Amino acid sequence: MTEPKFVDVVVVGLGVGGEEVAGRLAEAGLDVVGIDGELVGGECPYWGCIPSKMMIRAANALAEARRVDGLAGTVQVQPDWAPVARRIREEATANWDDTAAVRRFTGKGGHFVRGYGRLVGPGRVQVGDQVFQARHGVVIGTGSTPVVPPIAGLADTPYWTNRQIIEVEELPESLLILGGGAIGLELAQVFARFGVRVTVVEAMDRVLAVEEPEASEVAAAALRADGVGIHTGVRAERVDHDGSRFTVHTADGGSFTGERLLVSTGRRARLGDLGLETAGIDPGQRFLAVDDRMRVRVGGNGATAGGPAATVGGNGATVDGVWGVGDVTGEGAFTHIAMYQASIVVCDLLDQLRQAAGGVDASGAARAGGGAMGAAGTGDGPVGATTVGTGARGVLRADYRALPRVTFTDPEVGAVGLTERQARDRGVNVQVGTAQLAGSTRGWIHKFGNEGFIKLVADADRGVLAGATSVGPMGGEVLSALAVAVHAAVPVSQLRHMIYAYPTFHRAIETALRELK
Repeated sequence: MTEPKFVDVVVVGLGVGGEEVAGRLAEAGLDVVGIDGELVGGECPYWGCIPSKMMIRAANALAEARRVDGLAGTVQVQPDWAPVARRIREEATANWDDTAAVRRFTGKGGHFVRGYGRLVGPGRVQVGDQVFQARHGVVIGTGSTPVVPPIAGLADTPYWTNRQIIEVEELPESLLILGGGAIGLELAQVFARFGVRVTVVEAMDRVLAVEEPEASEVAAAALRADGVGIHTGVRAERVDHDGSRFTVHTADGGSFTGERLLVSTGRRARLGDLGLETAGIDPGQRFLAVDDRMRVRVGGNGATAGGPAATVGGNGATVDGVWGVGDVTGEGAFTHIAMYQASIVVCDLLDQLRQAAGGVDASGAARAGGGAMGAAGTGDGPVGATTVGTGARGVLRADYRALPRVTFTDPEVGAVGLTERQARDRGVNVQVGTAQLAGSTRGWIHKFGNEGFIKLVADADRGVLAGATSVGPMGGEVLSALAVAVHAAVPVSQLRHMIYAYPTFHRAIETALRELK
């Protein structure tokens, strides 16, 4: 093996979380190597959040134009996909080129290596013919990849995943979508509003199965109004492709046909061939188990025999000097989780260095904004993290009680914390309050496109919200007030005595509070 080059930190995978960790540690003055065989920045800016929201913005503009009839006159709308594809190619992705992202990282002092990194021992990473030995830690942020279900015939067809559909230049005449989760529904509505005949096939008994049943009903009704065919409780059994069209055969003997097929049935952590076992980590995990400081935990009942020393923390034994960030941790494939976790990793790693130096800032952490805590508090820091006091310092720890999530359909579906079912399953003494958006003053004014509701799930014993859902126009924005309430455990009594601006969509929160029972 090539003689290793010693560096401070190696980051394997420069998606949203990995790039954030690598960049901020480099800015702190550490010698950081960032490794990625694909595009720096990961899925979000090239095939996920950013381009898909450009699509949604364009499709929603078409829908709003069509709502002029009955509100302000008459219009004629002619959809054109060309400007959408051009904007994604030119403005969002630079034609799927990460030159700017690489420069952004190296401009902070980091060293970028194009390739696929693999652990070859504790703290040691190989990429191509190069080997790096990390003095202070390895961070794994290799992201996730689409789950392709083992449906007979599917693997031999030219199906799409999120990547191919984001890159599409010309729209198909018809589109089949396997999966009725957030990604599937968002894209189904976009393509339907541009005139594509869309059919969604979902094996669960409802779409958006992880959200409140009422949210599923509103979303399904909205998509059907846009012409989307939605079939729930239907399991695909076989897929055929005759060279021009797909046929999805279902377990009940039915079938659906379409020019294109999008597989949107979830994502899984990208952990294959990372050499995890050489660092004492179980390579057979579905995701990297991490503690609340994002340190990778050892599987089973403790450290793997023959592995490196394990540190006993609040969440069990952890592998020395290995952190996980982003989708690989299994906490949810959301950009905001990756960014949140990245700040915790930066804080924890710099705090360790400061402690090792006996409080002296030999690591250069001060240049990240005042030591470990300063570094973690800059930029889009982990506002939801719990700070555990340790003398003059504090150690940030992950806290997912108020995890927000938004499905960007029209109407938007925003949710935070627990659903009613989740709360009841956990033994919470649940109170529920609901307000229909159409019944609010702002909803009545809005008229067309005013479908939605606010649902509050309260813990009656503690007198706080355990979760909430906001469905409607700008449902994701209205969610922010509810996320603060859940995160900060604001007493329901205080929420009841707030002043809610009139006439706004968020004023429906006040109505839902009155309905808690």
